[in-house]
Amino acid sequence: MAQGVGATDFADPDSIREQGRQVRELMRVAAGGGARLILFTEAALTGIPSWRRLAEADWSGVDWPLLAAERHQTIEHAGELALWTVVGSVHHEPGVERPFNSLYVIGDDGVLVGRYDKRFLSPREAAVLYETGDHATVITVDGMRFGCAICVEARMPEVFIEYESQGMDCVLLASYSDAPPAESLDDRRPLAYALLTEMWIAFAVPGTAPGATPSGVAAPDDRWLARGVADGTPQVVFADLDPDNRTVHPAYDSGRAWRARHAPTMRSRLGKVELLGSHAGGGSVRP
Repeated sequence: MAQGVGATDFADPDSIREQGRQVRELMRVAAGGGARLILFTEAALTGIPSWRRLAEADWSGVDWPLLAAERHQTIEHAGELALWTVVGSVHHEPGVERPFNSLYVIGDDGVLVGRYDKRFLSPREAAVLYETGDHATVITVDGMRFGCAICVEARMPEVFIEYESQGMDCVLLASYSDAPPAESLDDRRPLAYALLTEMWIAFAVPGTAPGATPSGVAAPDDRWLARGVADGTPQVVFADLDPDNRTVHPAYDSGRAWRARHAPTMRSRLGKVELLGSHAGGGSVRP
C-alpha cells in the first residue's frame, strides 16, 4: 500500500502533476522492494473537490487532458516496472453528466485492464459530486483474488460479504480519510472485516497529517500484518499475503469453508424472526 499521497488541490494543475510524480515514485519503491501489486488511496491522482452544494459543482473547469496524461504516464510506468497498480482517480466518461469516483486497475504489462466505480456514495457525493457505479471488480494476481472498495463503502458490510461469497483472498480498500483513529474508527473496520470474513483487508489512506490513521493490511487473525508510520511522509507499506502460511491465516480453511457449506440453506434459515417480550405480540414473522 502507498501512503502520503491523495490530499491535493483538485483545481491546481501543478498539484495534479506533483501527485502523479509522487504516485510513480512510490511505484518505483514498491517494485524495488519486490511488490507484485500496489494499492493507492482514493483519488490519489486527482484529489477530491471541496464543493458542498450543487450550485458550487462545476466540472467544466477541470483539466481533463492533464488528468488523462497523468493516467497514461502511470499506466506506462506500471508496465516498465511489471507492477500491478490500483490507483484512485476521478474518471470522466463521455456523455455522462458527472464523473465517477474510481480505482484504475493497471496490469503488470502496462495495460489498463479495468476500473472500479464507487457504488455506495455519501450524501454529499450523491448530491453534488459523482455518478454511481454498478458492479463489483475482481482482480486475479498470481492466483490470488482481490476485490475493490472505496472509502465510505467500509461502512457497508454487504460489500465485504459479497466479496467473501465470491471467494476473494483480499479486499483492496482505498480511502481519502485523514482523521485520527480515535475520531473516525477507520482503523477498526478493516480489522473487523478481516476477522469476520477471513480475508485480508488492504487499507490505503493518505496519512499526510501526523497522527492520522496510517495505511496497513489487516489479517484474519485480528492483527495488523503491516502498518505505515503516521508521520506524514510518503511511504510504501509492504505485506506478504501467503494463504499457505497458517501463522498469518490460521482460519483460512475453517470458518469460510464452514459458512460455504451452509450457504445453500442460509436463506431459509435466516428468513424467520420470532418476536418476544411484552410488546412483541409473540409468534414469528417473515420479512
